[in-house]
Amino acid sequence: MVDLHKNLKFDPKEYIKSLPSNPGVYRMLDANEKLLYVGKAKNLKKRVSTYFSKTQPSARIARMLSQTTNVEVVVTNTEAEALLLENNLIKQHRPRYNILLRDDKSYPYIYISSKHKFPQITFYRGSRKKQGRYFGPYTSVGAARNALSLLQKVFKVRQCDDYFFSHRSRPCLQHQIDRCSAPCVGLINEEDYRNDIDSAVEFLDGNSEQLIERFVEEMDKASTDLDYEKAAEFRDKIGMLREVSEQQYVSSETGNVDIIAVQCEGDIACVQVFNIRAGVNLGNKSYFPSLPEAIKPKIILTAFLGQYYLTHSIPEEIITSHEPSDVALLKQMLSNKLGKKIEIVHAPRSKRARWLEIAKKNVATALKTKLATKAGMAQRYEALQEELQLEFMPTRMECFDISHTQGEATVASCVVFEQVGAVKSDYRRFNIEGIEPGDDYAAMHQALTRRYTRLKKGEGKLPDILFIDGGKGQVSKAKEALQELQIEGVNIIGVAKGVERRAGYETLISMDGSIIHLEEHSLALHLIQQIRDEAHRFAITSHRKRRNKKRVHSPLENIEGLGPKRRQNLLKYFGGIRGVSKAGEEELAKVPGISKNLAKAIYQEMHITGS
Repeated sequence: MVDLHKNLKFDPKEYIKSLPSNPGVYRMLDANEKLLYVGKAKNLKKRVSTYFSKTQPSARIARMLSQTTNVEVVVTNTEAEALLLENNLIKQHRPRYNILLRDDKSYPYIYISSKHKFPQITFYRGSRKKQGRYFGPYTSVGAARNALSLLQKVFKVRQCDDYFFSHRSRPCLQHQIDRCSAPCVGLINEEDYRNDIDSAVEFLDGNSEQLIERFVEEMDKASTDLDYEKAAEFRDKIGMLREVSEQQYVSSETGNVDIIAVQCEGDIACVQVFNIRAGVNLGNKSYFPSLPEAIKPKIILTAFLGQYYLTHSIPEEIITSHEPSDVALLKQMLSNKLGKKIEIVHAPRSKRARWLEIAKKNVATALKTKLATKAGMAQRYEALQEELQLEFMPTRMECFDISHTQGEATVASCVVFEQVGAVKSDYRRFNIEGIEPGDDYAAMHQALTRRYTRLKKGEGKLPDILFIDGGKGQVSKAKEALQELQIEGVNIIGVAKGVERRAGYETLISMDGSIIHLEEHSLALHLIQQIRDEAHRFAITSHRKRRNKKRVHSPLENIEGLGPKRRQNLLKYFGGIRGVSKAGEEELAKVPGISKNLAKAIYQEMHITGS
């Protein structure tokens, strides 16, 4: 029998004696102080002691404890505080043995600037550091853009950036199609525009019914004052808001509701979330949490709720397909975070029951699609093993590609695929330096050397198959790079373009130089094409970013002694960088502040760079 505690730096029995019986969070660490697992406890002493009993509840826990060499605890005042801290730590460190919500994308918001006297309303994604109001997050880009489109129709607020706004001399197309009131050229005053902004905010806050009532009053007043044109404007706004109400609103007692359904199949789980805010259905989104093993839906739901509401707005009511474990504790934690009481309901009635049925149907469809995709990927891997006559099923593959524009801003890409598909967190890009421009062989050698030097140091996992976008020469360079690093056991395959670069006509080159032809409809070829195309896409994207960044950099910035003021004098004197590049040393020296030595340095730099 394996002693699960032999690697511990401490005596578990003695350590547990020192633990308090308070609520808190415990953390399991390995020999490298890497976090393996985070858990919360109502009683730390009792909870931690269960891990060091003679029998373990699952193979997962046994594996975790075999790697655990230390346990750290944090005492909290309440169990609800412990639950919140647990989810924050999981979100921050993503421990291997916890259920993880893959939710690291930036969600879309609607943003209203606050500094400008004619504020901009726009689609926004990223960190919320700019001053202003943020509305969201929306579950999809489409939902956010639909809301923006409505704001333009009803309130005619601007979406252009401040630079565009400040450089207008006449109204833009948005005004011509009646989507903007053109504050840029003074067609609306600041007070009226501010009223439109306030109305837009009121709508985004979910107070559309109050807004409609106010517009009705304004319409009646304008009509009484015989201002029929203004009354017509309010009539049109009311009509559009009523139309939105019919299309998007859901009859709801509380107004803010999330409907969350979960379904599992083996070690794959899908969670479907519908967001309703102030009666407006903001859409739905599927999540596929990373599971350490097959886990019951109610446990998945508990972990999901804790992590999801760290970064999402909390509604007054959450409807779930299963009753979460620790439901009372979850309600307490979320209520504390929101600042008012919330309800978690798993057996709703009437309309809410129908909402939940819709969520269940959606989650079943999403999981079925995911499983079909996974099954399809498994079939492709099996076909690849057979076609390449491998003794084992490959579990990890990498592909490299080179991209440049006539030798400029050369970038190498590395994409990674495992049996679940693309592993984008393991993608890498390499800015290639110190080679002859356009030398793809040297670029490939440099990228492979840099990549596998890091892996050799233990910074990642070696692939079973290394695909190279290229022919025999590229395969030879790849072999050379790996031999220099004394890396063995990696199967190198070159993927040469087919006739007229047509898909389905690719030629594969093995390490010994032999040619492998696969049928156009081969599942193995489809997998290779998918990996190669992803490497190509990633390389081109990375190259364009580097090239664009490089092109906005002036060669004058490389010259020592040529500060911003002198650069400005030069550009003014010669009318731009082209004029500077055409000037001789004597002409350059005529510019105020430019000495003969500096003129010589400028001339040499401009002609070396070829600008």
